[in-house]
Amino acid sequence: MKIFKVLTVLFAFATLASPAHSESVLKEILSEGVLKVGTTGDWNPMTMKDIATNTYTGYDIDVMNELAKDLGVKVEFVPTDWKTLVSGVTSGKYHMTGSASISPGRAKATGYSNSYFSLATVPLTLKKNAGKFADWADLDKASVTVAATLGTTQEKQVKQFFPNAMYKIVESPARDFQEVLSGRADAHITSNVEAYKLVAKYPQMMVVPVSAPKAPTPIAMLLPQADQIWINYVNTWITLKTERGFFADLGRKWQLSN
Repeated sequence: MKIFKVLTVLFAFATLASPAHSESVLKEILSEGVLKVGTTGDWNPMTMKDIATNTYTGYDIDVMNELAKDLGVKVEFVPTDWKTLVSGVTSGKYHMTGSASISPGRAKATGYSNSYFSLATVPLTLKKNAGKFADWADLDKASVTVAATLGTTQEKQVKQFFPNAMYKIVESPARDFQEVLSGRADAHITSNVEAYKLVAKYPQMMVVPVSAPKAPTPIAMLLPQADQIWINYVNTWITLKTERGFFADLGRKWQLSN
């Protein structure tokens, strides 16, 4: 009988301590009046940081400002980088992130919201290399160096797409496209969303005219994996905003190609 009572008490304690019964960060957000969002500030047109004013602009920033407004709270953008994006969510440094590629690796540690748009990967190089690179196979050579940023989806893709090439993996705040501009790499890969912004900003660059982009990937927000209450709220919000044309309008504003 004593053993039964002890087991009953332990079971009750374990149940109360389980993640399913822990408080949602939604309650914390509403009680403190602040939504904390992790953002890298280096992905045009999604999130761009103005170092001089310490402010952010971009598609993600507009999304998070709208979410905070509907929650009735203020938004606080927490600086992060790609290699620590996931750990910032799991450690509670911020309540969610802006847009991130959905991947099985990230899903092992974090939850995802529903997706609200998708992108694909394309390679970029300098215009002076136009005669050398016309498709993916032209970059997959031992004499070619392809750059990627540490912690990004492209870091894994560059090794998958170009097994015969050399790699240049740079760590934030450095960026892969800077390696191409400086001549330290022949090409880099990025989302089609960012690619055309880079070409517009740096006229010496070009998108390699590949037969087709690679790795179509849905984009979503990273959220605490066990917090189904918060995930449900964000997904409900995304569904409502999608139906009312918010994401479509924002896509046109920031010239996203889907």
